[in-house]
Amino acid sequence: MSHSPTAATGPAATAPAVTAAVRERALSLPAEELPAYLYDLGALREHADAIRGALPERVELYYAAKANPEPEILTALSPYVDGFEVSSGGELAHVAQAVPERPLAFGGPGKTPAETAAALAAGVARFHVESAHELRVLAALAAERPASGPPVEVLPRFNLPLSDGALHTSALSMGGRPTPFGLDPSEAGEVMRHLTGGSCPGLRVRGIHAHLASGLGAADQLAVAESVVDWAVRLFDRHGVPLHEVNVGGGMAVDYADPGARFDWAGYGAGLARLVAAHPELRLRIEPGRALTAYCGWYATEVLDVKRSHGEDFAVVRGGTHHLRTPATKGHDQPCAVLPVAHWPHGWPRPTARGDGVTVAGQLCTPKDVLARGVPAPGLRAGDRVVFALAGAYAWNISHHDFLMHPRPGFHFLGR
Repeated sequence: MSHSPTAATGPAATAPAVTAAVRERALSLPAEELPAYLYDLGALREHADAIRGALPERVELYYAAKANPEPEILTALSPYVDGFEVSSGGELAHVAQAVPERPLAFGGPGKTPAETAAALAAGVARFHVESAHELRVLAALAAERPASGPPVEVLPRFNLPLSDGALHTSALSMGGRPTPFGLDPSEAGEVMRHLTGGSCPGLRVRGIHAHLASGLGAADQLAVAESVVDWAVRLFDRHGVPLHEVNVGGGMAVDYADPGARFDWAGYGAGLARLVAAHPELRLRIEPGRALTAYCGWYATEVLDVKRSHGEDFAVVRGGTHHLRTPATKGHDQPCAVLPVAHWPHGWPRPTARGDGVTVAGQLCTPKDVLARGVPAPGLRAGDRVVFALAGAYAWNISHHDFLMHPRPGFHFLGR
């Protein structure tokens, strides 16, 4: 598969295969209950189980809750993951309530002292420290805890170099270039001395965190993991402390131009098995978000109108990018499938597309409200249904919901 999510700027994205559960619900919902998010929890469990089975025993799988924090999604994933990664005090409280007593890792830049204190009180399993200042705040707060308690487990996050190839193929880079994420590698010695020299008695350094890029295929992800582990081994050897864990983050590619293609989890797992075999005392952790949940989510809607403008066909649907922000954010066409509806309740002719390709737009008063261009839907009619695939991650939760104050979509969790 592609090493990065490819925007379908020319030919339309490959039409997705609609699951039976999604098709049935999308066609059965009354028009006034559209648009709606449809989450196929059975498909999600099957996908998560396959990923878990592809990973070796000493690779922990944490879910990055930011991708989709719906409680039903978290609950469905819980049996297949080792824990959850949260990146704010709000996510911390939400996830802890949705899946209580599951291990949590607290990451993200800009943690406030109040959020850090709340994470300590909640017994967060790992803190991903993003700066020297953040480390000092955490150390000060940890020092206020009872001395009899266990030390707080810390993984400093470093912005490590990325190969030119990984930088070129990644959809989003958090490392390898100037970014607000993590510590500069030049600070590694000072941070390690601070953690191991006795000035932070309430903290214990377990390893490092280095989520550097998103949208990488399995081969590039493995190369990044190998380079991060090699760097971490050398750093901890220099300071004479044991290296227990390396967290290489997430960022596994999801190809929006080809929804049938999947990240090579089997190949990735085999590569990680070789890596942990070379380091018998080391535990690896990965934190995928999008690659776990994107495939289970669908955004279902109805065609309100079909019109022709300057030689091009446009279908205007209920909803739009205020519900499904992903195509606007990533600059791609969201893969979709048309579900024809025979019934037409009006006494006038049914608006119908004339050409082979249709641009699907939403209800917002902006030309940026486009969900997909060049959709191969000859004969698309007002009243037909359209379901957009790969809507299970970074979709509803990143959208600007209240623009124009349209109704919010429904939410349906299939196969609970």
